[in-house]
Amino acid sequence: MSFELIFTPEAEETFDAVITQLQQRWGEKFVDKFEKRVSDCLDTIANTPFIYPVTEENQGIRKCILHKTCSMLYKVDEHKIIIICFWDNRQEPLGIF
Repeated sequence: MSFELIFTPEAEETFDAVITQLQQRWGEKFVDKFEKRVSDCLDTIANTPFIYPVTEENQGIRKCILHKTCSMLYKVDEHKIIIICFWDNRQEPLGIF
């Protein structure tokens, strides 16, 4: 059974910010690789939503590490996956929840 994926406005905003930063620093080739990684992770989450670990800060939120500097935070809600945001791992610990 595949879960429905829903992006919050914050998830869309933070994804766009990450893409902009990657384009400026590393170029289009790196952006393409990152987008492929995100797509693969979303496919995995849709089919096996509990595969990634819960965060220490909030047991209801899971963290998928996309790159050493970026993670995707999400929660499982009945038959849907809510993508909360994309997080720069170099920031302060996840005190936003």
